[in-house]
Amino acid sequence: MNAPVTEEPGNGEDVEVVVIHTDGACIPNPGPGGWGALLRQGSHELELCGGEAGTTTNNRMELTAPIKALEALKRPVRVELYTDSTYVRSGITTWVVGWMRNGWRTSAKQPVKNVDLWQQLQAACERHDVHWHWVKGHAGDEGNERADRLAARGLDEAVAAAGGSAQNRPR
Repeated sequence: MNAPVTEEPGNGEDVEVVVIHTDGACIPNPGPGGWGALLRQGSHELELCGGEAGTTTNNRMELTAPIKALEALKRPVRVELYTDSTYVRSGITTWVVGWMRNGWRTSAKQPVKNVDLWQQLQAACERHDVHWHWVKGHAGDEGNERADRLAARGLDEAVAAAGGSAQNRPR
């Protein structure tokens, strides 16, 4: 990820662009979970994954993936971030403003679920110029399919590290 991808904005300056695809998995939900992220900058790629062997949720894994991806970036860049989670995309682009204004409560005055991760994601986004995109999951998008496989690997590795067996989990 050392060589920058450049594009020509209106002012003629080169802008580094990193394309990120993220995904989360939880089998069953709630249950053990994994997250995956594919980062691309030009011809350079970086795959990241991880997981939790204990009980977590798919939404927590979907949030963890972009957090880890954005935190892996060494300097501020423009990010084109692709997720198949409308929860993540809508949350960070729309809902978070109201949640903050309401003291991290929903419009129904309930505490925001996963507030710790929403706050981490918001902080990770502040360093970068992040453009969020939704893609349909399991529909052949190559980046999304790779992120999905990374999330499954993260889940499997977390379960194995905890002494469990991935073969005993439902798929």
